[in-house]
Amino acid sequence: MSNTFPIPLNAVRAIEIVARRGALAPAAEELGVTPGAVSQHIRRAEERLGIELFERTPRGLVPTPALREIVPQLSAGFVTLQDSIAALKGGDERMLTLTVGSVFASRWLIWRIGKFSALNPDVEVRLVVTGNILDLGRPDIDCAIRFGGGDWPGADAELIGGDSYGPVCAPPIARAIRAPADLAEVPVINDTSAMLSWEAWFQAAGVPMPAMNGPTYDDPALAFDAAISEQGVLLAVDLMSADAVSDGRLVRPFQTTASSGVGYWFVTAKGRRELQKTRRFRQWLRTEVPDSVGGYVAQVNRKG
Repeated sequence: MSNTFPIPLNAVRAIEIVARRGALAPAAEELGVTPGAVSQHIRRAEERLGIELFERTPRGLVPTPALREIVPQLSAGFVTLQDSIAALKGGDERMLTLTVGSVFASRWLIWRIGKFSALNPDVEVRLVVTGNILDLGRPDIDCAIRFGGGDWPGADAELIGGDSYGPVCAPPIARAIRAPADLAEVPVINDTSAMLSWEAWFQAAGVPMPAMNGPTYDDPALAFDAAISEQGVLLAVDLMSADAVSDGRLVRPFQTTASSGVGYWFVTAKGRRELQKTRRFRQWLRTEVPDSVGGYVAQVNRKG
């Protein structure tokens, strides 16, 4: 019987990872070989297939259009293989590994994860808190919560909330603010990692944007702490500031909100079979996120 794989499976895996991640190192790490060995896998595969799979550029290896077209199929195929092997072992429904950013973890999830655990005592949640976008094709990652547009390659994403945003600050600073123009007279925190726009917020408020100054942070969690510690006014997603506003650590000096066009998404690898633990966590998020925002909105309405 003829071999239906003209190149070794390890070489196919190396090609898929390099094409998806854009570098030799991730493939080398996952396969347990050197970057040089991955390069050899690619070169020999090209020789056997008689075509170039990558363009050699000053930026490194860039997938050719033909390879780029089939990468989603390759990725889905390896996810299916991983799930099939997990099914042979019976899967591990006892541990749910979730990768999440620091702001969502510290400002929302950590205060509510106990509810999920109480409802699902047979599932232990392991949080991988990082600003990096981890590869969801890894067998040790079940799902992710990411902030963005929801269009990550090789991923299925379901929006859970976080589109609206506005200024927040500690109560003493809020007492010095009466109108949007007053933001020129108080410190305004610059979060360099944020995907939120002051220009868009001022446009929603219907007033010109003044010149503003204040401390700069490149870590969103630290920027949030800076706002609580009275260092200035911060643009924050309503979902993330809801608890701090509800307990009085922060206030919203204006009721105007803007829409960012991005949000928080529950993300899994495309084509991956959804295990029961992942389905239960998804369903819990669908209920818990609207409940948390709803309570905040009700409180704001009562104050208004």
